[in-house]
Amino acid sequence: MSQIAWLGPDDAFPDPAVMPDPDPEVVGLFAVSERIYRGQLETAYRMGLFPWYSDNQPVLWWSPDPRMVLEPKNFKVSDSLQKTMRQFYYDPTCHIEVDGDFGAIMRACALSPRKDQDGTWITHEIVDAYSQLFEQGLAHSIAVKQGDRLLGGLYCVSLGRMVFGESMFSRQRDSSKLALALLCAWCYDHEVPMIDCQQETTHLRSLGGGPIPRTQFLSLARDAISRKSIGSPWRFDKTALERWL
Repeated sequence: MSQIAWLGPDDAFPDPAVMPDPDPEVVGLFAVSERIYRGQLETAYRMGLFPWYSDNQPVLWWSPDPRMVLEPKNFKVSDSLQKTMRQFYYDPTCHIEVDGDFGAIMRACALSPRKDQDGTWITHEIVDAYSQLFEQGLAHSIAVKQGDRLLGGLYCVSLGRMVFGESMFSRQRDSSKLALALLCAWCYDHEVPMIDCQQETTHLRSLGGGPIPRTQFLSLARDAISRKSIGSPWRFDKTALERWL
């Protein structure tokens, strides 16, 4: 059994496409670093890795097996969500803000309570690192709003035609689902084959997500990443919901 790699600022990530899990009892953990070094986050995503850790921990780099993904065309709209969509769509005070205040969306995700989870993995270091990706046009946010009031939203990473979903939050029922519906519509229109959802959950499965083997995910993701970028900033409005109405 090989050891989990401890990375310095100039060390390369182990490639999860060719390397078996270093520790079979901790499936998906491939590397550890003291902090997120400059340029490291983009490199990790290109290799199918992402950071997930808590305050007072070193940075843990994961590539789960299986990997939860959502094909945009498979997004599921329940009757109750359909009703929420229509109310939002036809309410002139409701709108969305794409690639607006990225930091505010990240902070809202960090402060959103999670079932069976104490604290947050969205540390100050995580906010800083993803904000740098946003400034490079590689991260994006969707805010669901009523007037000036922020109801919910999400943020994600986008490389080529691959989108990596990161975190969502709701301050009003179904508002995070609205953000995901908008993201799926945008991705469908731009030929994004799948949205990475990282870990399998009942909630994501109810919205159309499903697990695939890590080897399949890495192959599909690298192909999507190699394609021409969607571009930045993203520009769309709530009429994208028409795909699901």
